Amino acid sequence: MKTAGLIGGLGPESTIEYYRRLIARFRERAGEAHAPAVVITSADLPEIVRLVQGDRRAELVEALAAEVGRLERAGADFAALTANTPHLVFDALKAISPLPLISIVEATARAAAGRGLGRLALFGTGFTMQARFYPEVFERAGIALVIPSPEERDFLHHVYMGELLKGIVTNEARAELVAIARRMQARDHVEGVILGGTELSLILAPADLPELAVLDTTQIHVEEIVEALLA
Repeated sequence: MKTAGLIGGLGPESTIEYYRRLIARFRERAGEAHAPAVVITSADLPEIVRLVQGDRRAELVEALAAEVGRLERAGADFAALTANTPHLVFDALKAISPLPLISIVEATARAAAGRGLGRLALFGTGFTMQARFYPEVFERAGIALVIPSPEERDFLHHVYMGELLKGIVTNEARAELVAIARRMQARDHVEGVILGGTELSLILAPADLPELAVLDTTQIHVEEIVEALLA
């Protein structure tokens, strides 16, 4: 069996969710008695946020590469970042990584294409929503992405950074996120919503938006990680 390496801590709540879902999905695939071989390293979230905010991409690559190195020394066969925003530098990190990397963005684009979706809203941190790394990958798959309005982006970023990363989930925030998605459906003619932040699956689920396709990037990523474990 292969060993998966996860760069966690980005933030801690979603890292816990990754581990829980990996075990559950692996057991569905391999049998109840089995557990996946997983190594987790925990990056320093405030330092990563500081580098992202300062657009210090070379230093961000260096910090993430150090975590990949720890995973390699611990025996991982491949690695994954348990967050969307650090994929800002995924291509640069992949170029120097000693381990194969599984991209959450590429995995989500494959999932969207497989469902025949052509126009999607992108939710995430302000960094993710305003960067090009999601649109560039989805454009190659022929899928258009629409980001929320400036006011909606501000709300999403505030909820993400101020609440979800701290494990705070409120019904009020959920209701407003649902309202944003529905406004975008009417205004921007989107067919679905990408939960482009791994904490967003803690507050939004497909049942909250039955009229839209909800792409849970955490679960999509977990599916590809389990596939690699079993390959």
